[in-house]
Amino acid sequence: MKIGFIGLGHMGAPMARNLLKAGHALVVFDVVQRNVDALKAAGAAAAGSAAQAADQAELVITMLPSSPHVKTVYLGDEGVLAGVARGVTLVDSSTIDPHTAREVAARAEQHGNPMADAPVSGGTGGAEAGTLTFMVGGDAAVFRQIEPILRHMGRNIVHCGAGGTGQVAKICNNLLLGITMIGVSEAMNLGTALGIDAKVLAGIINTSSGRCWSSDTYNPYPGVMENVPAARGYSGGFGADLMLKDLGLAVDAAKQSKQPVLLGAAAQQLYQMFSAQGAGGLDFSAIINLYKPKS
Repeated sequence: MKIGFIGLGHMGAPMARNLLKAGHALVVFDVVQRNVDALKAAGAAAAGSAAQAADQAELVITMLPSSPHVKTVYLGDEGVLAGVARGVTLVDSSTIDPHTAREVAARAEQHGNPMADAPVSGGTGGAEAGTLTFMVGGDAAVFRQIEPILRHMGRNIVHCGAGGTGQVAKICNNLLLGITMIGVSEAMNLGTALGIDAKVLAGIINTSSGRCWSSDTYNPYPGVMENVPAARGYSGGFGADLMLKDLGLAVDAAKQSKQPVLLGAAAQQLYQMFSAQGAGGLDFSAIINLYKPKS
C-alpha cells in the first residue's frame, strides 16, 4: 500500500520504518529535513509538504506533537486535506484533546475522507519494536480497514468506540500513569530515607498490593532496574514535558466535562514545577528528583 506518513520524530520515525520493513511504499514529510532524509535513506520517498505526502496516497498516517500541529497539518493551505483524494482514510496517532480530534475528523468527513484517531502507548521502545498499543476511535468499518496496517507497528490494536474515544482512552491512561509515577517516587524515597534497601523495597511492592507498571516495569529509583531511564540518568524514554502536556489535556477535558481530577491536577502542578526547574527534557520518571534533598 502507498502510505503518506507525516511526523517523523522520536515516535513517528520508527513507526514509519516498521511500515517500510513490512513492504509498504511510504511518502514522508516532516518540518525537520534531517528526519525526512533519514527515512529517505531507509527507502521512503520524500515530500515537500503534508499535501504532497497525501497526494496519491492510499492511506495517510500522522504522528504530531500537539493539537495545533494537527490542525495545521490537516487543515492548513499545504495540509493533508489540500492534497488528499476523496475516499482516502486518514489516521492521526498524535496525542491531542478529544475535541480537536472530533473537529478535524468532521472536517475530513466533509471533504470525503473517513478519519480515525489512533494514539499510542508503549514509548519509543515500543515504537522501535513494533509492539505499541493503538487506541482507536472511529467508525467500525474504518477500524477494520486500518487494523492490518496498524499491526505492522503495534501488538495491541483496540477499537475504543466512536471518533475521539481513542484520545479519551489515551489521556485517561496517561493521567493515571503520571499519578502512579509520583506515588512510586514518594514511596521509594520514603522507604530509603527510613533505611530499607531500594531493591528490597521494590521487590516487596512488586509482589504486594502496591504493584503497578511505574514500579515493576519502569521503576524511577536509580539502581533498582536495568534498561530503564533511571539507570541512564533519566535520558531517553517519555519526556517530563510530554507528560505535562498529557496531564494538561486530561485536566482541560475534566473541566469541560465537569469531572473532578484532584490527584491529576496535583500531578500536573508537580510536573509543571519540575519543568520550570529546567528538567522537562528528562524522562518523566525523573520526577523522583523532586523528592531528593538538594546537594
